[in-house]
Amino acid sequence: MSLFPLSGEEVDTFIDIAFAEDIGDGDITCATVIPAEARLTAIMNARETMVIAGVPLVGPIFRRLDPECKIVCHVRDGDKVTPGTEIVTIKGKARALLTAERTALNIVQHLSGIATLTRQYVDRIDGTGATLLDTRKTIPGLRKLGKYATNMGGAKNHRMGLFDAVMIKDNHIAVAGSVAAAVAGAQAAGRQDVQVECDTLEQVREALKAGADSLLLDNMPPGTLREALTIVNGKVPCEASGGVSLNTIRAIAESGVDYISVGRLTQSAPAVDIGLDFSA
Repeated sequence: MSLFPLSGEEVDTFIDIAFAEDIGDGDITCATVIPAEARLTAIMNARETMVIAGVPLVGPIFRRLDPECKIVCHVRDGDKVTPGTEIVTIKGKARALLTAERTALNIVQHLSGIATLTRQYVDRIDGTGATLLDTRKTIPGLRKLGKYATNMGGAKNHRMGLFDAVMIKDNHIAVAGSVAAAVAGAQAAGRQDVQVECDTLEQVREALKAGADSLLLDNMPPGTLREALTIVNGKVPCEASGGVSLNTIRAIAESGVDYISVGRLTQSAPAVDIGLDFSA
């Protein structure tokens, strides 16, 4: 997913939900304090070093309340910027700009936070040959946007949801009865994208014997990862996951795994500091 992931209809729905919870039946402060004819210029700017994501949503958010407002984007999603960089300039009706500012800031701060953290992880494994992946650990309702933001930070997208790939985890194995039985069930359904989560080297051997198409090596330290990769011997792609941090990812990557998935990219990335400064 390299292009902005939401259709026009999905953007409208997102704004509907965001405005419903923030504006409700009206911004009573602006309605009682700000003259209806007043106009403002607003500049969204970076207050720290960050990777930008979410700019395509700024225009639709402000134009929902002022269809004639003027929007100028100074950067693009995926750009790394420094403090003081102007991100977007908006000119329009004061009431509309003041009412929409928090919704616009919230989403750009959140998505840019994800992109910024992702870039830090990508930089840590530069030159190792490993590829960073995101996960399904996203805020409900924001999966497409969250995964788009990791993409802007330099990661590749793992499966979007339960519907587009088979990942057999420990609970599936427990219910199916064994790794072999679980893989056989997926293969009987015609799946050729069967990934098996392995907690032990024995499970690695079982998954390979059963015909898994790829392996997820869960919570294995670098030494154990190397042992697992020796067993696999290049037969299938291998992904490391679990307990990955900025402090540990380099050693994990240097074990030789093909992919490393990190849930905290979307689960716990801190929002970045972005300001919206107004002038008459």
